Order: sequence, then structure tokens, then C-alpha cells
Amino acid sequence: MIPPVLIFFLSFLCHAAIAGRTCPKPEELPFAVVVPLKSSYAPGEEIVYTCQPGYVSRGGIRRFICPLTGLWPINTLKCLPRVCPFAGILENGAVRYTTFEYPNTISFTCNRGFSLKGANSAKCTEEGKWSPDLPVCTPITCPPPPTPKFAKLSVYKPLAGNNSLYGGKAVFECLPQHAMFGNGTITCTEHGNWTELPECKEVKCPFPSRPENGFVNYPAKQVLYYQDKATYGCHDTYTLDGPEEVECNKFGNWSAQPSCKASCKLSVKRATVIYEGERVNIQDKFKNGMLHGQKISFFCKNKEKKCSYTEDAQCIDGTIEIPKCFKEHSALAFWKTDASDVKPC
Repeated sequence: MIPPVLIFFLSFLCHAAIAGRTCPKPEELPFAVVVPLKSSYAPGEEIVYTCQPGYVSRGGIRRFICPLTGLWPINTLKCLPRVCPFAGILENGAVRYTTFEYPNTISFTCNRGFSLKGANSAKCTEEGKWSPDLPVCTPITCPPPPTPKFAKLSVYKPLAGNNSLYGGKAVFECLPQHAMFGNGTITCTEHGNWTELPECKEVKCPFPSRPENGFVNYPAKQVLYYQDKATYGCHDTYTLDGPEEVECNKFGNWSAQPSCKASCKLSVKRATVIYEGERVNIQDKFKNGMLHGQKISFFCKNKEKKCSYTEDAQCIDGTIEIPKCFKEHSALAFWKTDASDVKPC
């Protein structure tokens, strides 16, 4: 029989050994908290794992009691992020994302011609919902364009009620006697406004001056305005240098200043020349002289090579220079060979 004193002593030693086995600080789990959290726990103390906001528990035990062994049981608890619902397709736009899990963010953009109505991004919240609400892409429109002073709207086809959609155009015309400065076609921009309006200004031109040896006709008005026209002509034996009709331009000037140039009298009586690609007799084609601007080519001899070549001459306001290499033969010198009959070099 064991003495009572010995039994008491052994019981005391066992209790002391068990009482000394405390549990250490519990294992940290991603996205989880422990209550209560201490550096050590006595046998019998309880702890509870709770997932952080935005996360939900999957598998494993959430409550643990410190055992007499002082060793916490293996914890298989996992805290996984909440998943927000599929954001859907943004009509006339695009959704950019990596995942739909908390706390990720998705972003929104609209196609060209549409504007974002709402926030340009949304976040998956702790409750598994998108915040703020998903936006929509609405068409960009411009109000009817204002009409510049002294102008009228000639082309405008609204497609959104009385408004114009992005990229729509409007065309202006200036009233008579007014010139346009700037682009007459404006465009509805991505900002919902129109490109810069043109300006219409009244333009006057001075009366055109009569050219020497010629005449000019223009409208019988006290004042000549933008796009008014004048016509020019020359007296006999003179040629108009410039356009026959000119117009008052937007800068208050005439589009050209024609003049009358004199014809040329030829000192050469007999010669074969090239005119507009054809061989002609100068005494027949130009018996009344050459008009200003006309050009002919004379034949000349290369005595060393015994061949012919041509040099040009042009009538310029009554003056023409005959090439020095050209030799005119008398009609009596029938035995001489004309340069035009010699083979070309």
C-alpha cells in the first residue's frame, strides 16, 4: 500500500509539470485576425480566428482551445478574397481589369465619339459589390452651331434631334460682297463643341486701271466688291499679257494686272523656221509680224561638222533678237544651200 504522503507528492509533481506547458502565440494566417491575441496561453484558454473584412473563410477550424500539451492543433483555415460579379460589357466602350476579387479596381473607357457618364473606375468592396455604380457611354453631341455675322448656314444635317453627333459638320457661306476668313466647314469635336467659326468681312476693290494700248470693262457700280469681275482687251497689233478676266479677291486686290504687249516686226524677209513643232516659211506665216510671246527657231550651220542646229527667238513686247548664227540668203543666190536643208547635227 502506497503511503498517502507519497500519493500527494506525486500528484503535486504531475500538476506542476502540466501547469508549466503553456501554448505559444498562435500561427499568423493571411488576411485573418486572432481574438484574443497574446504571447502565451494557459491550457484551456480559447482563441477564435476571424477573416478580415473583404475575405471569407474556406475550410479548417475557426475555434481552438490550448491543450495540456501546449501545442496548437494544425490550422487549415484559409481566408479568400470576396469575388465581385462579372462587370459585363460596356456598350460603346471597354472594361479593363485583372481580376474581379477584392480589393481590385476595374477601369472604363469609351470609344471615340462617346463620353463617360459616371466614374472612370470602380472598386470591388468588402461586401463583394462594385462601387461606385458602373458607368455608361453616351454619344457626344454638339448644339446647333451659331452663325457668324454676314454668313449663312448652307449645310447642316443634325442626327440627334436638333443636335449634331461627334464628327458632324456644318458649312457656312458668306453673304454677297463678303469674303470668308478661316475654314468654312466646322466639325463637332470630342469635347462637345465646334471647331473655330470662320469670319465674313466686306471686301472692296479699287477700280481697275486701263492698260496702255488696251481697254478694261467692269460693272457700272459706285463700288466694286469681292468677286466682282473685270475683262481686259487690247488694240490691234497688241497682245494681252495675262488673263482676259480678273476678279476682286478677298484681300481687296485684283487677281491679276494684265497688260498689252506690242507685236514684233521681223527684219528677216526669207527663212524657214520651226514654229510650234512645224517647219514654216517666215515670209508667209509672219508677214504681218509676230505677236508678243510667240517663239520660233532659226536654222544655223555648223561649218566644221557640216550640219545644222537651231536657236530660239521670241517676241517680247515689240522686240525680237535674231540669232547671230542665222544667215539670210538672197533669192538670187540660188546656188547656196540654206541651213534648213542641211542634215541636223
